[in-house]
Amino acid sequence: MSTIELSAASRVGNVRSNNEDMILAYDRFIRSDAYETTLAPESLDRFMVAVADGMGGHNAGEVASEMVLQNLKFYIKDLPKGLSSGAMEEAMNAWLQSIHQTVNARGRSNKTMSEMGTTLVGLLYYGNRYFWLNCGDSRLYRLRNGQLQQLTTDHSLVNADSEKRHSNVITNCIGAGCEDTFIDMIEFTADVLAGDTYVLCSDGLNDMVPDEIIRQMLVDGATANQLCEEAIDAGGFDNVSVCVLRVEE
Repeated sequence: MSTIELSAASRVGNVRSNNEDMILAYDRFIRSDAYETTLAPESLDRFMVAVADGMGGHNAGEVASEMVLQNLKFYIKDLPKGLSSGAMEEAMNAWLQSIHQTVNARGRSNKTMSEMGTTLVGLLYYGNRYFWLNCGDSRLYRLRNGQLQQLTTDHSLVNADSEKRHSNVITNCIGAGCEDTFIDMIEFTADVLAGDTYVLCSDGLNDMVPDEIIRQMLVDGATANQLCEEAIDAGGFDNVSVCVLRVEE
């Protein structure tokens, strides 16, 4: 039976006064805290690990990230058993459109929350299958045999035209007053191997810490909190949230 060693941490950083990021780590919400646990997938019907990086004026970003992750937790819990991979993708797309409208409606109802929104990156286990999903520029990495690979594609202008001046301009998210949104969702069950390490993070990590340092820290067994500390020590210009999942026999 395989197990997953999960560590999760979300930190405010050195510049901002509040933490707009939030993490869903199976059954726990994490903000400005750290958490570690062990999951046994074969004994669970489903679980979700996700990072949401909120945005918006005042404290609206933290409202958006919390709304999305709370809604997501209960949506996943209430899904019926036995959905095919195609049906799961349809279900998650339906959820995305619904929560996108909900966040936008909340933003319109209160001027202090105008155009609030959030990114979302997640790893979902359901019915003995693994899926990853992404909306925005938060990331999923995989470390395998000492090599680090980004599995998600950033929905950002820097990815679209390689111009660093756009590094914090995203082209897709949940809410933010945008009319449309979309989600990348991939089943990768056959590609999950013992020894793999998966990292979910807000851009507060990868904007501050080069991939090579992330890679070496993971090889050395770094936890999510240690990766957050590295980003803060490098300047911590943004909130930083990280989940590390190590697949073990």
